[in-house]
Amino acid sequence: MSATLTRLQGGLEALYRIATGVAVSDFVVDEATRDAIAPARAAREQLLVADDGGEVSIALFVCGHALANLERRDPARRLDASNTADFLLALEGVSHFVYTVWCARAERAVSALELELQAEVDKYVTCVLLADADREASVVWRRRLFEQFAYEPDLDAEERDRYKVANDNAQRYAAALERRYVATARVPEMLAELRRFYRLPLAGKLERIAQRG
Repeated sequence: MSATLTRLQGGLEALYRIATGVAVSDFVVDEATRDAIAPARAAREQLLVADDGGEVSIALFVCGHALANLERRDPARRLDASNTADFLLALEGVSHFVYTVWCARAERAVSALELELQAEVDKYVTCVLLADADREASVVWRRRLFEQFAYEPDLDAEERDRYKVANDNAQRYAAALERRYVATARVPEMLAELRRFYRLPLAGKLERIAQRG
């Protein structure tokens, strides 16, 4: 099992000062198990959730090739062209997992849009913090994550719209974080802002982005 997933979970829970009480490694499934569940589409990263009368079952699939690459090219040592795409894939999966479990423990409903929005924010913040909250790095990552990308070709119209809304709002929020906190070297204040944002429901998140943007 990839140690990267475990480290990512620990990093997100420390960042947001939360505790899920479970280990992501216990919920990771391989491709054969994912395929047996038969989701509507087979993506390289998928959080699989089933709610049976209030009893939530959850599993996380992350492409085995991506995990193997992260074992060979540890992003904790170096993040570059050889492992960045796989790192972001793994980070998105762990973000979905952590947020879903945290919401479930709080008996709080969570939508697919909210999961995608939070994951986009998590990717930006994680990469910026790995770069010591450097302003130039923030600009590079913001453009990479929110401008220099392509949607998966097999997304249906509803999925594409959801990803676009999540991306657009995360981009606005990232730009606000960069302007308010990264450019002024106010990292502790940024962390406090992020922890407040994390705890807001979707409507509250969108309202906060509108205010900050």
